[in-house]
Amino acid sequence: MQTKLERIARIAKERPKERFTSLVHLINEESLVQAHRQMKAKKAPGLDKVTKDQYEENLTENVRGLITRMKRNAYRPQPVLRRYIPKIGTTKARPLGIPAYEDKLVQLALKEILDAIYEQDFLNSSYGFRPQRGCHEALKALNYIIEKKGINYLVDVDIKGFFEHLDHKRLMEFLAIRIADPKIGRLVVKFLKAGVMEEDRLLLTPEGTPQGGIISPLLANIYLHYVLDLWFEETVRKRCKGSAYLIRYADDFVCCFQYQEEAYSFYQDLTERLKTFNLEVAEDKSRIIAFGKDSLDKVMPQTFDFLGFTHYASKSKKGKFRVKRKTSRKKLSASLKRCKDWLRINRNMEIKIIMQKLTIKLLGYYRYYGITDNTKALVSFRTEVGKLLFKWMNRRSQRRSFDWNKFNLFLKRYPLPNPKIYVHIYDLSSNLSYLC
Repeated sequence: MQTKLERIARIAKERPKERFTSLVHLINEESLVQAHRQMKAKKAPGLDKVTKDQYEENLTENVRGLITRMKRNAYRPQPVLRRYIPKIGTTKARPLGIPAYEDKLVQLALKEILDAIYEQDFLNSSYGFRPQRGCHEALKALNYIIEKKGINYLVDVDIKGFFEHLDHKRLMEFLAIRIADPKIGRLVVKFLKAGVMEEDRLLLTPEGTPQGGIISPLLANIYLHYVLDLWFEETVRKRCKGSAYLIRYADDFVCCFQYQEEAYSFYQDLTERLKTFNLEVAEDKSRIIAFGKDSLDKVMPQTFDFLGFTHYASKSKKGKFRVKRKTSRKKLSASLKRCKDWLRINRNMEIKIIMQKLTIKLLGYYRYYGITDNTKALVSFRTEVGKLLFKWMNRRSQRRSFDWNKFNLFLKRYPLPNPKIYVHIYDLSSNLSYLC
């Protein structure tokens, strides 16, 4: 299977206008079993209530039955089960769709096929849900652009309800540019039109793709590849007299410009461009700011948030312009709230286990937010976690367990891990051909 995918990837790279006519046969017993092996065991079940362990009890029969239904066109994805998760920093909630287990398997097998093709097409300005192109790589590239490419203005854009308003017809038109296999097209449509089950009500899905679906991030990347990335590269950059760069992570993106008038012109054109594809700029979350070497001369330099960090203009030890980052206030507050809630719920667990799990949570936090210049925010987070731990360990019973002296002795026995910088912003080991 891997050899076949590699061959498809090679053809896609060598022949950028090739349309693939025979792909659906790659969704077979082998690829579905492989997808099953890749599934995490503790993922929430969908509408079918089937878990990985339950499906594995009769794995061979289940997979063969699924393939049989697909071959005679009897396979119908079940509606995704909708759950809501708190939206960080607001009182709103984000909808999360959980597909049925078999639908997850088919989506993963389909994603592997589409990935092999579209990874050859996606531009280097695109990050998120792609191999070796995560948040930290996007931050490194953005840092390099602002510091080295004469950037003075940023267009910070938020697309309003992108995953809810993705246009199905347009998406299928984009897929048809590379995919000529009608069975693949029908399969994608089935997933898009499967519907959503919310509080025992079946809701139709004439537009959008549910967040939480395995295939959704890839479909989003394909949509924005044609709507935004190619347009910016082939139209916007070519007409700009100064530097112009785009860094996109899924549906979050920042555009960098050398000249103010080109930044404003792009923002106006972007608004019209998105409307053409059933999308809308969130006016209250989008703005144009002066940010770059010249912004240091201002009394109150502007800042912007991207991928969980507040970016601000500063100077190096040698007095040169530098972009620095710190954990955004919204993300810091949200992380502390999650930690507080976890300690409150689990405070009566065995202390040794509490400290083991809390250590894992802190290390995970450091691995993401442990980036160049962010040490102070990490230390602050660890301090606040220590205060929360002191509070909730004293509420394990009606009698107070610790004063601060005893608590410090407790921390000597069960120390919280110290902050560490894991990500060095000037380590430019990723592909920089787009930036040169």
